[in-house]
Amino acid sequence: MGRNVAQKLIDAHLLEGDTRPGKEIALRIDQTLTQDATGTLVMLELEGMQLDRVKTELSVQYVDHNLLQEDFRNPDDHLFLYSACRRFGIWYSRAGNGVSHPTHMQYFGCPGKTLVGSDSHTCAAGSLGMLAIGAGGIEVAMAMAGEPFFLKMPAIWGITLTGELPSWVSAKDVILEMLRRYGVNGGTDRIIEYRGPGLIKLSAMDRHVIANMGAELGATTSVFPADEAVRRFLAAHARESDFANLLADEDCQYDLEDQIDLSLLEPLIARPCSPDDVVPVREVAGEEIYQSYIGSSANPGYRDFAIAAQIVRGRMVAPHVSFDVNPTSRGLLEALIRDGHIGHLLHAGARLHQAGCNGCIGMGQAPATGKNSLRTVPRNFPGRSGTRDDLVWLCSPETAAASALAGRITDPRELEMDYPDIAEPGDSMIDWQNLVAPLPHEQARAETLVKGPNILSLPDFEPFPEQIRLPLLLKVGDDISTDDIMPAGAAVLPYRSNIPAISEFVYEPIDKSYVTRARAAGDHAIVGGLNYGQGSSREHAAIAPRYLGLRVVIARGFSRIHWQNLVNFGILPLRFGDAADYDRLALGDVLVLEHLDRALATGTEIVASIANRGERLLLTHGLSPRQVAILRAGGLINWLRELS
Repeated sequence: MGRNVAQKLIDAHLLEGDTRPGKEIALRIDQTLTQDATGTLVMLELEGMQLDRVKTELSVQYVDHNLLQEDFRNPDDHLFLYSACRRFGIWYSRAGNGVSHPTHMQYFGCPGKTLVGSDSHTCAAGSLGMLAIGAGGIEVAMAMAGEPFFLKMPAIWGITLTGELPSWVSAKDVILEMLRRYGVNGGTDRIIEYRGPGLIKLSAMDRHVIANMGAELGATTSVFPADEAVRRFLAAHARESDFANLLADEDCQYDLEDQIDLSLLEPLIARPCSPDDVVPVREVAGEEIYQSYIGSSANPGYRDFAIAAQIVRGRMVAPHVSFDVNPTSRGLLEALIRDGHIGHLLHAGARLHQAGCNGCIGMGQAPATGKNSLRTVPRNFPGRSGTRDDLVWLCSPETAAASALAGRITDPRELEMDYPDIAEPGDSMIDWQNLVAPLPHEQARAETLVKGPNILSLPDFEPFPEQIRLPLLLKVGDDISTDDIMPAGAAVLPYRSNIPAISEFVYEPIDKSYVTRARAAGDHAIVGGLNYGQGSSREHAAIAPRYLGLRVVIARGFSRIHWQNLVNFGILPLRFGDAADYDRLALGDVLVLEHLDRALATGTEIVASIANRGERLLLTHGLSPRQVAILRAGGLINWLRELS
């Protein structure tokens, strides 16, 4: 029987394990990616491991999230990251050089390789025929140290694309259609593999848009074949020698299958405040907007900016609209300047920002109170933009540009103009000067880490006890995101290398009293609904609550990355044996778990007592023996120390 692309990638990197869905496997990792919002902890973890030099083929540190320099904290972290790259043998992408995902794709992406990154949108590199997976920072640190990357084998979901996108419909509408159909947890424990004749007209950057937001479906990753479109992309970036054909065999099979006829799609938009609340643009047309935002890792390509430029060319955006343009790399910005597109955007009233994530992660560009913001970003979780009660809509560049002109949500098909014909340039601007190569090994050994006063060592956590008594301090609903648990934005992210300080913000959007109550209670538990921990890979959403005493999370279901992050920092993730038991628990209940060593080692069921009511509760865990050992040690760092 033939093999699909995902199977070929896994087979080529499998070190151990059973590749039946749900079984734990270990993969060899070729490349790693870190960014500054998560990379500071990764570098501190490498220091804690006493690593001499990274053992991957390639590791790259990007500075793209925390670019605002309101005080010493962010610039100090940039210098710390630079010093860590020099010490450990890592490429360094300077501040303002570009958003990690498209920049990595342009300079380092390579068909057939594995990539693990401390950012949930690492999966974007699947557009080049890579197996690219987002993970918690400490797992990335492990991969950099040469250790295998462990995960549960996902089911492989084949999505056949047929037809051709109509005018005014683009790749963003394809992934919004996936979210409309399947929701934010529709891809959980799955690899999505796109195939079929509809791929022919989708460029590598179109595929990046689709693969990037596979994270919003909860997918482990998304993959595309490495075909002629990928070869053209690499050739345009002077890297055609890195191309290798990687196609699915004609007789391959998938665990699940579906199809999308591209010719039937229309402009779509996700309403506030979830990526899966998707409707046709025509259904909400006329809603007044304050902001229209072009850029981010979800729409990072040349055509995403060029088509917006051609739509607004010779026109002016509505006077009450903030038209924000966020180039995704220096090279892209230079190409857009060279070809005249930036001039059209500026003359139309655009506000041009530096190359980086910027407002996508709440670093500036926050919308006005109670006003609609249309954005080409991947996420619109409440408050993520920097405005507490924001109203962020997710859409294509075509919809964003058309709406900026009108001052209200506008179906771009209503514009009185022909659809601009934008082709990806065959000679992209290549600028290696803003990428600092690793030092030779002997020279690197003489380097020291540069730490400002906001950079603290990681806290030590004790092993998980044999029995534990926990008050229930918080009960939340479905689809709680890591932005709910550990907010992003300019007020919080500068503390990412200071766990005591950043812990003061835990669960602030949900319950401002949580931190005070957690400090008073000590060890405690939290109850969640479905898809607990969706969104960002930031391990701060696990380590900061653990610092406050969180020991157990009981939920109806978990997001993959956050579930593993909980284990990595000694927090026990449990599911309800009966989903209806979620309703039995209330704040003030006291849970008692006993004989945990035996229960974790001998099966998947754990019986808890609700001590204040004399009731019992059946819970389950899905941990492998390796994960049980990590949990019992108090987390991955402790476990590594025990092994050494």
